[in-house]
Amino acid sequence: MQVKKEDMCLYLVTDRAWLKDKSLYEQVEEALKGGVTMVQLREKSLREEEMYAEAVELKKLCRQYQVPFIINDDVALALKVDADGVHVGQSDMNPARVRKMIGKDKILGVTAKTVEQARRAEEEGADYLGSGAVFHTGTKTDTKELDHAVLQEICESVRIPVVAIGGISAKNVHVLRGRGISGIATVSGILAQPDIKVAAETLHSLVDKFILEK
Repeated sequence: MQVKKEDMCLYLVTDRAWLKDKSLYEQVEEALKGGVTMVQLREKSLREEEMYAEAVELKKLCRQYQVPFIINDDVALALKVDADGVHVGQSDMNPARVRKMIGKDKILGVTAKTVEQARRAEEEGADYLGSGAVFHTGTKTDTKELDHAVLQEICESVRIPVVAIGGISAKNVHVLRGRGISGIATVSGILAQPDIKVAAETLHSLVDKFILEK
């Protein structure tokens, strides 16, 4: 599966911290019903067998909705469950090596916080970039906010899609207007909301209005 620009519109990243009374599967399905266009399984606290079980179930779910399913960091797991792709950060495995491992037909996402990182990631085979945090976020407490002017420079420096991430919600997505991003990635902007499906629908419509301007 090759990544399409429209896949970047509303990118959901999982976090079991927001499970409450639902399973991760149930939460992701509600988000998919609300219009999520891509799903990344990112869980830092699960044991290997638990991650595998979640990955298998979520991959099936995403296939039902014809949405790309991405694994965060774990290339071996992505290959084991035949995920659509993998996303790696700057401190993870080198993107060029990941590309060799997953082949040309899988999606490779790379985190880029500078123009230099963005250009290098594209050269090394990235299909899309994740850039942020564009707003303050409680998900990653060690992450500094990315200047929106730098975000725009990143978008202008590469030919591949760039998705903004970090603290994005229905209240602030409009601030990213005109920066050149292809969409947004969020955790709590969807999963922490009282009605996940409605939250996804709302964000999708706002991205259509402010980000995907015709």
